[in-house]
Amino acid sequence: MTPQPQAAVGAPLTRVDARLKVTGQARYAADFDADGLVHAVVVDSGIGLGRITSVDTAAALALPGVLTVLTHLNAPRLPYGPNPGMATPPGERLHVLEDDRVRFHGQPVAVVVATTLETARHAARLVRVEYDAELPSTDLSTAADDTPVTYERGDAERALQSADVRLELTYRTARQHHNAMEPHATVARWDDDRLTVWQKTQWIHGAQAELAAVFGLPEDAVHVVSPFVGGAFGNASRIWPQGVMAALAAREVGRPVKLVLSRRQLYFGTGYRPGYEYQVRLGSDGQGRLTAMTHVMRAETSRYETFQDDILSIGQMLYDVPAVTQDWRTVPLDVSTPTFMRGPGGATAAYAVESAMDELACELGLDPIELRLRNEPDRDPTSGLPFSTRRLRECYATGARAFGWHPRDPKPRSTRDGDWLIGTGMATGAHPSWSVTSLAHVRLDADGTAVVQCATSDMGPGTYTVMTQVAADALGLPVRAVRFELGDSTMPPPVGHGGSMTTPSVGSAVQDGCVKLRGEAVALAVKDEESPLFGAATDDVVVADGRLYVRDEPARGETYRSLLARSGRDRLEADGEYVPAGLPFSTHSYSVTFAEVAVDARLGLVRVRRMLGVYDVGRVINPKLADSQAIGGMIGGIGQALLEHTVTDHRDGRIVNANLADYLVPVNADIPDLKAIYLEGEDDKVARIGAKGLGEVVHVGVAPAIANAVFHATGRRIRELPITADALL
Repeated sequence: MTPQPQAAVGAPLTRVDARLKVTGQARYAADFDADGLVHAVVVDSGIGLGRITSVDTAAALALPGVLTVLTHLNAPRLPYGPNPGMATPPGERLHVLEDDRVRFHGQPVAVVVATTLETARHAARLVRVEYDAELPSTDLSTAADDTPVTYERGDAERALQSADVRLELTYRTARQHHNAMEPHATVARWDDDRLTVWQKTQWIHGAQAELAAVFGLPEDAVHVVSPFVGGAFGNASRIWPQGVMAALAAREVGRPVKLVLSRRQLYFGTGYRPGYEYQVRLGSDGQGRLTAMTHVMRAETSRYETFQDDILSIGQMLYDVPAVTQDWRTVPLDVSTPTFMRGPGGATAAYAVESAMDELACELGLDPIELRLRNEPDRDPTSGLPFSTRRLRECYATGARAFGWHPRDPKPRSTRDGDWLIGTGMATGAHPSWSVTSLAHVRLDADGTAVVQCATSDMGPGTYTVMTQVAADALGLPVRAVRFELGDSTMPPPVGHGGSMTTPSVGSAVQDGCVKLRGEAVALAVKDEESPLFGAATDDVVVADGRLYVRDEPARGETYRSLLARSGRDRLEADGEYVPAGLPFSTHSYSVTFAEVAVDARLGLVRVRRMLGVYDVGRVINPKLADSQAIGGMIGGIGQALLEHTVTDHRDGRIVNANLADYLVPVNADIPDLKAIYLEGEDDKVARIGAKGLGEVVHVGVAPAIANAVFHATGRRIRELPITADALL
């Protein structure tokens, strides 16, 4: 069909759901109500490993309003059918209230159900649990490894031995928690053998499949509703135990149950970014051309599940290195299971790789950008495939010019501002650009407005708005005439909302459905003898502002509304589908981050002064929302680099700082001048709409840019995150 005029895509539109959010009308999981609703509160284990020897629920049950207390002694055994593979290998998951084993500190050991939240909380404190405690293993540095995942190309050991320059470095990153604004919550209701849950989730159909498997139900007997998600960053990509416990409790008491985790419970009741130890050896010739890199990585996971994220790809494809080996070992510990966190794997790997590259540049006396340019590959070194786009050279040049990189004195500790030492640093990032099969449904009503549906999610990037823009242009309607609906398992399925897949995948399905519907309307008009478009070639008809017309004869046309009214139809409908073509290309999004920091020479305090990100992410659907994602990614990187650190008491596995008073996250005073630049262009190898993923890559490379700037400011190389004042004194 003739290309459509583009009025919405590319425009910096305000979120279409903004008014709902700022007026409190957006309904999150815990906002939903149901007739007869009661409340549940989880009782957490007080030890990190061992067995439950007794449970006394008498005092709790004696409270007026308490309906039941479920423990492993009286809870029914659930079928736990085949794992649909949400975030764990098949067959692995925590079976709640099934036996007397305690596997980690804070494991759910009981759930109290009462008519009011206050009563449920009080009763939970009255449940007495006795244990036979054992010493848990929670220290990554002393625990034994699992069998490694390995990768190899070339002979890295031989190349290292013959290298002109060799470095051997070890980096460590702390465990991090997501700390989204919205806590995890579930409202569960049974209607005979059908389950409805209002759930905080990034994966509507994944949650449906998981709950169906746990309760032994057909998937269509589970209805999942999640229209708004108040931040998740990967943490809501699966069902955690509280979701199962809410549904179990609702079935036992015969009433709808609401269960909301406290802020403290989020630290052990849901996942987190695991801590890593990352050893890098790299060799180069005298001109800075890399000849070998080896990577040995150790990451924490739980003993009852094995979690793995994409820690390997950065070390394999970011630079043109002929010899690479990787050895990645998960370390089973007596902890709860980690999960994906923004820039999963890549944010951790980039810290080690990009810090090591900065150290090599210093050793060779090269500018860090020049070192990277000398090792820029023409093809993906891992697969040998050409890149769909890889415009890092342009990112470096654009960023260096906009940031004012080259005038800097490269000598560490050379620039001061009173008591403050000033430094600049940069780092590269990459993240795979995936697109996966997605479906959508489009309906054009007789009043000329459209409804588009897909069971995707919106945890903050602006899915409602972006899909509305894509649909508006494909249909030829103004944005105000399009309503995008999401967050319901009865809608057409996409994949989970994560991995920077939503816009390329769902957007392409939405566009496909809208193009089909527009084509149906055009075909209807040109065959209708009463239409002004009768007899026109379909390829000559375009639609703008809800009006179909001949491109070269703008006066010859009619509106969707008049077309449907005359044909006696109350609607037109179409289904959209996107199936990736599987083209032979390496597809990634890329970032280059520049940072300027100030370090107090006497106190060791680090302050980020300004930051710039430059991105190769294909077509940008909404620059305003893209800026929101980029700034958010930079802020997350500031937290990773300077503040966030989960502290565990290894004597019993207790998380010491399970609150926002002691677990530090960036606040407004920590956020400096942050800017983003997007290279113009499209990448139709990733997805039909030309967009690549943005939400993950904006986090990848931020922490090493800050760490490299701290080195430039102080001359001190800190190889453990977060960088704290005591490390610089």
